[in-house]
Amino acid sequence: MLAVARDLLGTVLVVPARGGARVAGIIVETEAYRAPEDRASHAWNGRRTPRTETMYGPGGTAYVYFVYGMHFQFNVVTNVAEVAHAVLIRALEPWEGLSLMRRRRPGRADRELTNGPGRLCQALGITRAHDRADLRGDRVWLEEGPRRIARRGVARGPRVGVDYAGAWAARRWRFWVRGNPWVSRGAR
Repeated sequence: MLAVARDLLGTVLVVPARGGARVAGIIVETEAYRAPEDRASHAWNGRRTPRTETMYGPGGTAYVYFVYGMHFQFNVVTNVAEVAHAVLIRALEPWEGLSLMRRRRPGRADRELTNGPGRLCQALGITRAHDRADLRGDRVWLEEGPRRIARRGVARGPRVGVDYAGAWAARRWRFWVRGNPWVSRGAR
């Protein structure tokens, strides 16, 4: 799961748009979650709800949920079926479909289009309808990026927004491309 979180950096997340267009971004920040012991995971302590059931699916599945009553967040399920591990995609560098991203997030500077998990979902048009999508399918998928991210180009730190998880919040399970202007808060 941690290796997947690191290796997703530099990968391109793609969502098709109308007329054969694509909206896509290079993954520049991720955050790993490992149930059942990880108190920050939605599946902590084996919790199973209609929302978390996707986490128990096979690796390579999209886990999309609604949070704070206003934002979708996109995750990659990373283990075998029944083992609830996932990686949250925290930030993207816009790659394709910039004009559509701007229409979906009006009044935002380009740097603010995809520099957070809710922002990137809005910019790419990701909704709960993408939940459980096979990431090798045609609704949302991952592609090899234009460049590999060298290990020295990757920074690592504690996860964001999970203070309720106690010591688990301090785990250095967040990864980002060092110096990338599209990473989210506190990760440059």
